[in-house]
Amino acid sequence: MTGDASYDPRTGSVVATATATTPEEVGLAARRAAQVAPSVAATSPRRRRRWLHAVADALEAHREELVALSDAETALGSERLGGEITRAANQLRFYGDVAAEGSYLGVTLDPATATSPALARVNQPLGPVAVFGASNFPFAFGVLGNDTACALAAGCPVVVKAHPAHLGTSVRQVEIAHEALAAADAPADVLDIVVGHDAGVHLVQAPEVSAVGFTGSQAGGLALWRLANDRDEVIPVYAEMGTVNPVVVTRAAAADIATVATGFVGSFTQGHGQFCTKPGLFLAPAGSGAAQAVATALRAAAPRPVMLTRAIADSVVTGISEMEAAGAEVVTRLDPPGSTGWVAPAAVLSAGADALERGSRLLEECFGAVVVVVEYDSDEQLAGVLSTLQPSLAASLVTGTEDDPQAAALVEVLSRKVGRVAVNDWPTGVAVAWAQQHGGPWPATSAPGATSVGAHGLARFVRPVAYQSSYDAWLPPAARAANPWRVPRRVAGEARAGGSA
Repeated sequence: MTGDASYDPRTGSVVATATATTPEEVGLAARRAAQVAPSVAATSPRRRRRWLHAVADALEAHREELVALSDAETALGSERLGGEITRAANQLRFYGDVAAEGSYLGVTLDPATATSPALARVNQPLGPVAVFGASNFPFAFGVLGNDTACALAAGCPVVVKAHPAHLGTSVRQVEIAHEALAAADAPADVLDIVVGHDAGVHLVQAPEVSAVGFTGSQAGGLALWRLANDRDEVIPVYAEMGTVNPVVVTRAAAADIATVATGFVGSFTQGHGQFCTKPGLFLAPAGSGAAQAVATALRAAAPRPVMLTRAIADSVVTGISEMEAAGAEVVTRLDPPGSTGWVAPAAVLSAGADALERGSRLLEECFGAVVVVVEYDSDEQLAGVLSTLQPSLAASLVTGTEDDPQAAALVEVLSRKVGRVAVNDWPTGVAVAWAQQHGGPWPATSAPGATSVGAHGLARFVRPVAYQSSYDAWLPPAARAANPWRVPRRVAGEARAGGSA
């Protein structure tokens, strides 16, 4: 049976290999997850919190080992990867705490009246979830990242697919998690892993799988979405794919374009431009000298991007050529010195506003340290440009003072296009918080109402069920009169804190 291999981006040499999971083994993993699903769903959120905290502690305990392995597979550096392990551990704890708080269950109780029956509405876990992590975040969005943590917190078993870009890191994380979960008395088969492209296809097609979580490219996300929609029983795919994340600079802010350009370069070169939230289009007022300012800041930063995979490195070079063919001009291009690894150029291109037509390559993502700068002549022209953009995960608005005459209208316009509007801030970096929204309209994501980061991420893996005229003992624990899980509820329209009957 063939398998996957991961490579050192600095040299191209093999780092780790693993045998591909057979279709029979994928089916067995899905069936085992389905068998354990009822017991996982019936486990109290507070106990699930203990599982997730245990996995978080285990990740941190293996920090040195995991950083070394992951750096060999991603070339992201020990400092970045050590910080990402901390983030992943904190995410696991956060989602466990969100589950224990209980409001994600949405418990709503309406006692019987003379004209209506008693109703109890509770969000129930979907069942086994298939998770496909990202290439660019082996921990925060990997096999134990946001999707897996949210699904486990919501009461769903998870089967993850190992990412080929960090195969060894994926497999080792699941091994560590298995040990931690067993020590925390979690049911066996609450977490499993499969290896190989075909295994991922079979996983989505497995009848036991109830939902899919994905972070990655549009091509990958849409392929999974089509597979899920071709099933006899269609299931939701929560694909976070991303597009071009725009930055809009107002006339007031352009007075200090050099400072703005420096911040912009710091954002779009972060992680070698391999962030789904990387800003890729810079819109500034005519006469501001924005393109030259960004080019100057890029040359000063002098990034030397080593990309995660050969395919990503090749796509950067291809993307620059395609953008030139679409009407952009290269303002500056920093080609890295020769290397046996997977290096790619960083570049600033400029284009006229009239080149940003629907369907243009200039409006598509180039996954790397590559950006397009466009100057607008008027508010009307800027509005026209914004109307052509594909929806995105995030947008930045760089303004002057609070009374900036352009700002309020632009916040409103951008909010129709993206899931998060950053004002005088950059989109890279996604806080794991109660109010976070990491999503956006199609095609940035496959489910515009969902978020893959933050407390509301649990909502992807539950569905509401109403129980009418049921005996109390037959209701889910969260809806019973004694409220044994001590979760917040709404009773006869009145909000009650956790612990109320």
